[in-house]
Amino acid sequence: MNRAALFDVDGTLADTNHLHVTCWWEALRQGGHDVAMHDIHRAIGLPGEDLLAHLLGEDRDTDQDDTLTSAHDTLYGTYFDRLPPLDAASDLLRELDRRGWRVVLVTSAQQAELDALRRAVDADDAITATASADDVEEGKPAPDPVHHALVLADAPARGSVLADAPARGSVFVGDTVWDMRAGSRAGVACVGLLCGGIPRGDLEEAGARAVYRHPADLLAHLGDSPFADTAGLGR
Repeated sequence: MNRAALFDVDGTLADTNHLHVTCWWEALRQGGHDVAMHDIHRAIGLPGEDLLAHLLGEDRDTDQDDTLTSAHDTLYGTYFDRLPPLDAASDLLRELDRRGWRVVLVTSAQQAELDALRRAVDADDAITATASADDVEEGKPAPDPVHHALVLADAPARGSVLADAPARGSVFVGDTVWDMRAGSRAGVACVGLLCGGIPRGDLEEAGARAVYRHPADLLAHLGDSPFADTAGLGR
């Protein structure tokens, strides 16, 4: 039975959340919207359209969505060649891969951004597949991206995209309440990381079974983490 180790990327494996905050703030400012950075930070992790709905309301002028998103993407693209990985992110993925976990990234990033993030994390040899918001009808906090990731985790082993790794025994690591809600709704164990800037209490309330400071902290405590609880990693 395959075990899926699912990982969000922004704020979880790469130290990029505050870059997104700055870029969204500037894009919104250019579009005539005065939105506090604190509020933008809380929305990071949602797909672009959902982020704008969360910040500007469902009754906003949606004709402006593409312009705002394009402005964010252009601003954020200037950082592609220097996105900073979080300490030990690649080591964590490789250690889980070495122990038999199938590592799948679960992200809302578009392809060019995802390519830049993967270059920054530099652990492609340990990554089985990537599930993005583009692959499903609803992004996080809906469980769809996590369900799709479970399918991808199992497909290489069984040769079929119709088979999926069991949710029970799989673990989803993320840094936002959207990650925790998506994982919980999909029935997987959720691990929260504080390096994205969201408080411990918020992550726990959203479904985190355990919370660590950053990838290096989780790596140091794998033996008593939910990874051990679900697969006997600590034995």
